Amino acid sequence: MKKYAILLLLLTSYLINAQVGKKTKLYKTIMAKDSLLFNVGFNTCDISQFENLYSEDFEFFHDKDSISNKKQFLLNLKKGLCGTSGEYQSRRELVKGSTKIYPLFKKGKTYGAIQIGVHNFYETIGKQNEKFASSADFTHVWILINGDWKLKRSLSYNHKKELLQQDFSVDNTNEFISWLKENNVPTLGIGVINKGKLQEIKVLGNLKSDEKAPYNTIFNVASLTKPVTAIVALKLISLNKWSLDEPIYRYWIDPDLENDKRVKLLTTRHVLSHQTGFPNWRKKKLSFKFTPGTQYGYSGEGFEFLRRALEKKFNKTLNQLATELIFEPLKMNDTSYFWDDDKIEEGRVALEFDKEGNNYERIKRRTENGADDLLTTIEDYSKFLISVMNGDGFSEKVFKEIQRKQVASKNGKHFGLGFERYDFKDGNFALSHGGADKGVQTIVFIFPKTKQGILIFTNVDDGYKVYEKLLSHYLGNYGKEIFDIEMGKNK
Repeated sequence: MKKYAILLLLLTSYLINAQVGKKTKLYKTIMAKDSLLFNVGFNTCDISQFENLYSEDFEFFHDKDSISNKKQFLLNLKKGLCGTSGEYQSRRELVKGSTKIYPLFKKGKTYGAIQIGVHNFYETIGKQNEKFASSADFTHVWILINGDWKLKRSLSYNHKKELLQQDFSVDNTNEFISWLKENNVPTLGIGVINKGKLQEIKVLGNLKSDEKAPYNTIFNVASLTKPVTAIVALKLISLNKWSLDEPIYRYWIDPDLENDKRVKLLTTRHVLSHQTGFPNWRKKKLSFKFTPGTQYGYSGEGFEFLRRALEKKFNKTLNQLATELIFEPLKMNDTSYFWDDDKIEEGRVALEFDKEGNNYERIKRRTENGADDLLTTIEDYSKFLISVMNGDGFSEKVFKEIQRKQVASKNGKHFGLGFERYDFKDGNFALSHGGADKGVQTIVFIFPKTKQGILIFTNVDDGYKVYEKLLSHYLGNYGKEIFDIEMGKNK
């Protein structure tokens, strides 16, 4: 280990040359070798595909398994991770954005390069599902030998059981903004939650052609309104002021349903898990498509029905109830169910655009809607999600009900109370909700077990087209699995 420490110190002392950019020939060459080493060889256990990438005097330094030369390293690989039968058991995934490459010069000519980065390892044993195994930092020393690049030294260290993902600090903001312009996304808001805290906020793009969007840009988040309404009701239930399973008709009945006996079956549980039987929105007259509690059917009408009942019971508007129970305690100072001139600073509100880049006429809603048009910022809504994730203000029973699978929705997903639940192969799960309106596409995910989360707000009709890249970018394998679930590939 002493030799390992000295070598690492010597290697880091070489990093006096400037890091090369991603578009340089050296960067592309080393990354191509990295891909051959791992994606073509290691990840498939086809050792013949990559053993010639090592120099004859190759040495491998590992902080858990000491030092090995080329012969011993390949032998350990065949007998260990790849199994004696050559059966695939391990996969390495490079953490996006973690790679840095530094050239090594001698008499003005490049003779080698140092590659540093972070990678995650996953294992499959027998026919079991793939599971995360560990993460580690690595340092590779590549040397030009007779015109060919060979790996001369490899160091793997700082192993841990924590899944590592790309950090905001490695993002190239200019590249990010260029990507948004290519996709015609005027304004993008991103919030990332780690270890139960808001790690960082990114708001990119412009509010107007000549005006950069501020970090506290106010977005219309469409159906992300529903989780807030749900939490208002659930906090009242935890305070024993409202009931999850009491029929709502005792407080209010929509005039369209006065002669329909099924209205007496409708409960708050049905509303929050989308089992009301209502359509998403009525065309002329509200009616049931099916009996409450018998199946899943996404409905904004259900949340409006609940809003009216709550307001009737407590003699307060929904915004007043939310202010008392959520907005003021969490200091969500830029959040409102409607356009409040005393609270909403118009110069910070994102305009809403169609696919061709034309902005829609701004509509200033003056009354609450329990399902739609909440105005908020990335910071404010992050505070709300963190509070939910931590179970703040809920009884133990209610908190369990929020996360419990209440009804199957689509593609193996389920709705809990107020959020849709995604279950992952490793046993973890996420609570999610999205929003879509003219000029609005938003989505959020929180992971109650691991205290992670992500928020994505956009202000354009097809803003959803940036979701896949961003979720994969920030959530790693979970992001990829989310899209497998959405495409029905996770069954």
